[in-house]
Amino acid sequence: MKTKVITPEGYKKLKDELDRLWKVDRPETTKIVQWAASLGDRSENADYQYNKKKLREIDRRVRYLRKTLDDIKVVAYHPDQAGKIYFGAWVELEDIDGNPMNFRIVGPEEIYDGATNYISVDSPMARACLGKQVDDEIIVRLPSGEKEWYVINIRYET
Repeated sequence: MKTKVITPEGYKKLKDELDRLWKVDRPETTKIVQWAASLGDRSENADYQYNKKKLREIDRRVRYLRKTLDDIKVVAYHPDQAGKIYFGAWVELEDIDGNPMNFRIVGPEEIYDGATNYISVDSPMARACLGKQVDDEIIVRLPSGEKEWYVINIRYET
């Protein structure tokens, strides 16, 4: 099985989500389910049905997060990475027409709805960037053909 990797910031976000779900959301939802169940007929009780479904979704996400956090490897910045593109780098590229592109290379677990400028370390773009340095050329094969970029800047959050 392939080892999953994550940045320290990504790990903290997942851990915070797990804590919130387990310590806040689940107890609140459980109280609502108990209250709705005490009203009687559960088959036509919308509060009961909705919150029971919500409780199952919370439990599913909690199980997923616990398993993920146990199986994941946190990869932090190391000074040896300076000047080259590796996991966790913020990368600024420019194509031959001068159009900029900025992104951070992160683990797949860190990419979620609303996450801007994050790409998976498993993506073709990230794979083409790994090990490159400023002024290096990057060529990525796209469905429309090959595209070239040049590395303009590399930075890491420490």
